[in-house]
Amino acid sequence: MSETPVKDMSFEQAMRELEQVVSQLERGDVALEESIKLYERGAALKAQCETKLKAAEEKVAQITLDRDGTPTGTTPVETE
Repeated sequence: MSETPVKDMSFEQAMRELEQVVSQLERGDVALEESIKLYERGAALKAQCETKLKAAEEKVAQITLDRDGTPTGTTPVETE
């Protein structure tokens, strides 16, 4: 497991580590306490991936096009 705080990870970093966590859990060769820690880390990594993916989707959705379909810029994303 990485020492990097999950909230500081990029989508790619979180996804790579999540794959490692899932692999370790699937092998079943870790002690119960370590499995619990891995599961908790995996849940946090999954949430980070979902957050980053949603932000990227919102950016893509805000791309504006001209009459020919050429990207012309973006419109601000409304935040809650």
